[in-house]
Amino acid sequence: PRAVFCGVHYLEQRIMPKIVCSKTYTTPRRPFEKARLDQELKLIGQYGLRNKREVWRVRYTLAKIRKAARDLLTLDEKSTKRLFEGNALLRRLVRIGVLDEGKMKLDYVLGLRR
Repeated sequence: PRAVFCGVHYLEQRIMPKIVCSKTYTTPRRPFEKARLDQELKLIGQYGLRNKREVWRVRYTLAKIRKAARDLLTLDEKSTKRLFEGNALLRRLVRIGVLDEGKMKLDYVLGLRR
């Protein structure tokens, strides 16, 4: 049998550049929920987005950030992993302008909403 990695045949993968196969967005569980559709349309008009996929991508990224914060909050406060990765996460959020410098705590990351 042929080995297929990420939809690309093994021999083609050796010749072609590496293809990244990571998810960038998730579709909603309920595709025709009226309230969600209206909210997405409002966001698209407000921020000049191209399509719903851009809304879903931001929502997915925010969900991953909040999940990382939840996982770090379960660790001990003096844990080196929590201190190091928590500070990196907070600095990244402040740098991109999602979080204020006065709110550099993991608890505030959980408060971020869509």
